[in-house]
Amino acid sequence: MSGHSKWSTIKREKGAKDAARGAVFTKIGNAIAMAARSGTDPDTNFSLRLAIDKAKAANMPSANIQRAIDRVKDKDAAIMQEVLYEGYGPGGVAILAECATDNLNRTYPQVKLAFSKHGGNIAEKGAVAFQFDHKGMIRVKGTGDDIMLEALEAGAEDVQDEGDESVIYTDAKELAKVRDTLKELGLEISEAELAYVPNTTVEVTDAATAGKIMRLMDALDEIDEVTNTHVNFDIPEEFLA
Repeated sequence: MSGHSKWSTIKREKGAKDAARGAVFTKIGNAIAMAARSGTDPDTNFSLRLAIDKAKAANMPSANIQRAIDRVKDKDAAIMQEVLYEGYGPGGVAILAECATDNLNRTYPQVKLAFSKHGGNIAEKGAVAFQFDHKGMIRVKGTGDDIMLEALEAGAEDVQDEGDESVIYTDAKELAKVRDTLKELGLEISEAELAYVPNTTVEVTDAATAGKIMRLMDALDEIDEVTNTHVNFDIPEEFLA
């Protein structure tokens, strides 16, 4: 799971920079509107609660959050759809792009162009996703045996140390329960989301390929409708500098 964990860290760092200039608000707004289709009360809709938590972490104004929720009540608004695009990048690395869109005829060509322009190709449904497991992922401040034991007792499947944080993986259906249990225990949760975690990772061994991959990921990130990306590559730190 190290490839996913490292990519998650890269996304968080980039997301913090994007949030500073407000560039991330459109993506989060789309994710909130998508989640709100299953209910507008975050107390009973865990997906909406996660999306709102992400918005607050990015310092998204409360008024923007409410407008995104209210889109589901607007009968004149286009209906949001959730779609997962699958593809391969330079070096044969696997990439999944989650999208929340009100226009598939706009979003699909944008995603396809991002892949083709940067040495990759979009794939048929199921051609890439089989290499990933759908999991819950929780990041908490701190590391050590105590956190690992508490997480496992709460129902986690795996715990990994990453810097000064612990990355906790759960069954997708257990994410809400494990997250809430850890919060009740007083652990500081910095992130919680449903993620596609690769079964195996591909180590990128040259800087040129790493650069091509990162340019593809940047191109996908620039698409407003792309709300999340998941990968199976592991790029050494020196290639990311």
